[in-house]
Amino acid sequence: MLSFLGNLSRPFFFAMDPEQAHGASLKALKLMPPVDLAVKDKRLATSAMGLSFPNPLGLAPGFDKGGEVPDAILRLGFGFVECGTITPLPQPGNPRSRVFRLTKDEAVINRLGFNSEGAQVAHARFAARRGRPGILGINIGANKEAPDRTADYVQCIRIFADVATYFTVNVSSPNTPGLRDLQQASVLDDLLARVLATRDELVATHGRKPVALKIAPDLALEDLDDIVQVARNRGIDALIISNTTITRPATLQDPGAAEAGGLSGRPLFPLSTRMLAHAYQRIEGQFPLIGAGGIESASTALAKIEAGATLLQLYSAMVYRGPGLANEILRGLLAEMEKRNLTSLDSLRGTKAAEWAKG
Repeated sequence: MLSFLGNLSRPFFFAMDPEQAHGASLKALKLMPPVDLAVKDKRLATSAMGLSFPNPLGLAPGFDKGGEVPDAILRLGFGFVECGTITPLPQPGNPRSRVFRLTKDEAVINRLGFNSEGAQVAHARFAARRGRPGILGINIGANKEAPDRTADYVQCIRIFADVATYFTVNVSSPNTPGLRDLQQASVLDDLLARVLATRDELVATHGRKPVALKIAPDLALEDLDDIVQVARNRGIDALIISNTTITRPATLQDPGAAEAGGLSGRPLFPLSTRMLAHAYQRIEGQFPLIGAGGIESASTALAKIEAGATLLQLYSAMVYRGPGLANEILRGLLAEMEKRNLTSLDSLRGTKAAEWAKG
């Protein structure tokens, strides 16, 4: 039914500017009856970061940037939702137009630049839903003009510690000048040290909140080595691979590919999955990986797991496949498990990491 409604409404949304369509999608979810459409099956249950997920598929940040509809998203069938990126202070982001559909490629380019209503507005929304079920991740970032960007991440940890289930430290968006420099080993080590120390200070009052790190897919393997070493030394709870890419695969057909910004969707899948596999080979089981980038079906979700992912995230495919995509993917995963006589997805994790890493 959701897939049918998605196909029916697609011409309406595609007639709008992408940001207008996004706003209309949020309004539609606010009006959606509170009916739980989730696929409930114990075989999909997944443990990671000390948390128990009803299924491994989450909605990535970018859709619900300010925490407007997390509960409606969870009712669509997602096992968790990550809101953000949220910055301490409100900021408009980059000038419009800044989001572009590459319809021929089922991809999106964005150069939003952390447009955010600010932490206080988002916190008020999260506080209003306190006590409701569901895993809520909060993706945090730094203001563009912040004199000390690490201090912005620390401030967000303090503000959201009472409402977040987990945090994601976003140092990999290509749309804030200089942000990806925070992935450099010495800078990243200091950032994680301060973020994790702040998290630990708040355990007595708010409980231990896992902290994940989200990285770019465009890293050289030497840089990935450094990031993994820092992440292992500091004891992060998960690594998310990956954010959008600034590269433009030769396979792109849509003329919109010439726009600047981060590319997501189907063309990101090979690059992000190879990086995921390389990371899996390096972490040696020290923490879980969250696979993001180009997931659009049960087969692509399964490929992420085989490359090393414990949890999964998608967003851009929702633009093209509609609100029924989570259910479609989860039912496809269950069908594959039945075919292979599996009672969980754990036995598939990393089984094809070596193949993916070889490209």
